Amino acid sequence: MDTSDICAGEALEGMIDTLHARGRLRVWSLIVTVFGDAVVPRGGRVALSVLQELMARLRIETGAVRTAMSRLAADCWLERERDGRNSYYRLAEEGRHAFDFATRRIYAAGPPGWDGTWLVALAPTGAGNGARVGREQAMAELGFAPAGAGSFVRPFADIPELVDDVPAGLLVVRGAALREAPDLAALWDLDELAAAYRALGDELAPLAAALARGAGFSPLDAMAARVLVDHSWRRIVLRDPGLPAALLPADWPGEAARARVKAVYAALAGPSEAWLDASGLPAQVDAKRFKARFGGI
Repeated sequence: MDTSDICAGEALEGMIDTLHARGRLRVWSLIVTVFGDAVVPRGGRVALSVLQELMARLRIETGAVRTAMSRLAADCWLERERDGRNSYYRLAEEGRHAFDFATRRIYAAGPPGWDGTWLVALAPTGAGNGARVGREQAMAELGFAPAGAGSFVRPFADIPELVDDVPAGLLVVRGAALREAPDLAALWDLDELAAAYRALGDELAPLAAALARGAGFSPLDAMAARVLVDHSWRRIVLRDPGLPAALLPADWPGEAARARVKAVYAALAGPSEAWLDASGLPAQVDAKRFKARFGGI
């Protein structure tokens, strides 16, 4: 695709078109992206009117935003506060653990390091089908692959949640292979994930080209583009099992996609942060940590 003559505004409109073309839009999921990317690092509280202004730029109606906020509050992700006639929403304490875990994965500089050891989780026999399916989904979200006979395996990474969030009743053992290990990487089906990373690179190409030419965005447009970039990346990387580089195919497209996301995100950071400042959000709680996203923006 020739992106040399696409301006920044056209690139943004194209990304908004793509957002709405994916099917029924899960507004609550987009708002979760906004909270993790911009609200939580600034104290975790935001006015409903600020979210509505941002969502309106993404062509999302006010009523859909209110419905999504009510759902997130009912599910204990957010808490609603009143200040006069104004409504504010804050990240609930129950959701902070999940946000922190996701944040580390989304803004990582690259694949995790690996010392060659593995985690093996063993499940008891006799569990019902419903419990088994729920357990398999929970383990997949932690990057484990089923290895047969109720067992799961993944490369060890020094992330406490990998053990803390394992469903109750599983025995988790860490160790190195006693003999030459089989091709355990084949346990993860990476083809669909690789296709998603390639598609993301193509999706961001017009925006990346416009920014590389020095195209400018208004603060609101920069924030809207940043949300779309972050949301598209988040949808993929949180499905990625997070295998170390040693276990990934030589032509793995995930890191090329990460590099493009990083470049675009870095270019949008200044004006988008200016919009957040002007919208009344508190300053970054940890500006150094923000600048360290994706290995340094």
